[in-house]
Amino acid sequence: MAGQSDAMIEKMQLRQSYRNVWHTDLTNAVVADLPWCCLSLWCGPCVSYMLRRRALYNDMSRYVCCAGYMPCSGKCGESQCPEVCLATEVFCCFGNSVASTRFLLQDEFNIQTTQCDNCIIAFMFFLQQLACICSLVACIVGNSELSEVANIISCMSNLVYWTVCSCMQTQHKVEMDKRDGTFNTMSVPPMQQMSRW
Repeated sequence: MAGQSDAMIEKMQLRQSYRNVWHTDLTNAVVADLPWCCLSLWCGPCVSYMLRRRALYNDMSRYVCCAGYMPCSGKCGESQCPEVCLATEVFCCFGNSVASTRFLLQDEFNIQTTQCDNCIIAFMFFLQQLACICSLVACIVGNSELSEVANIISCMSNLVYWTVCSCMQTQHKVEMDKRDGTFNTMSVPPMQQMSRW
């Protein structure tokens, strides 16, 4: 177990030295592909399933639960039925599935996470922790006003969580579009010539 955690720490440290950047950062993901961002907001697990398959080049024999980044990886019977395991992962461990696809792409393309992206992700985690703490305190104290504040913070936390996950998945899609040569960029149309009759 210690060897596995040492390998994970080493991989995280290596990721800090990556030099490539995402083709779109989290703040511009909505602009980069608005329809996909909306789809991933309203149907996040389905989009996560499609993106992981695509990240694996549609070769499900390469599938490992949580892309090998979590302790459960390789212990869930993935080799017998990878499609069912992936579906279970994206619906039961949605956040981990998005993060695992992110790590998978970062390791494949040596992509670093920008400081801005790190701040957005850290803010998302902070709000989730704050919502949890406020809910616990409200439960222990039994104060209705504090309970209402906890519900508001929890609602904000959920809103930020789903928005960030949607932007991350759009970021992943844009990156794979670039990899697969389907990146939708605006270009100058070719010069037209008039025919002479």
